[in-house]
Amino acid sequence: MLIDTLLLQVVVILQGRYAGKKAVIVRNHDEGTKDRPYGYAVVAGVERYPLKVTRSMGKKKVAKRSKVKPFIKVVNYNHMMPTRYALELEQIKGTISSETFKEPSQREEAKKTIKKLFEERHNSGKNKWFFSKLRF
Repeated sequence: MLIDTLLLQVVVILQGRYAGKKAVIVRNHDEGTKDRPYGYAVVAGVERYPLKVTRSMGKKKVAKRSKVKPFIKVVNYNHMMPTRYALELEQIKGTISSETFKEPSQREEAKKTIKKLFEERHNSGKNKWFFSKLRF
């Protein structure tokens, strides 16, 4: 899977707990590693999508409904489907590394930063498709 330096490829997770959820590829390992002898990618995705907001809602309610719950995961290439969409979020690449998955506290910190980035992106109105549920 080819990944551009500035754009992060959007994929749909097909198997497991996050099946049917959208994610972006942060790091890809085409050849695999010693502990994972298959092609895989580290992805950051949306576990819980933001809810619909209308004009009649107050600021407090809009803020609550605009929350995003992210996930980070190592996923086999066979368990994800690439889409034609891409995101411009190069800040995510710095937050997730191979050490992120070794300790739960580091994982939580990475999730918090990704949550902040995703919510900023959603509130700016960009990439609407990425922040909406898949209909299937």
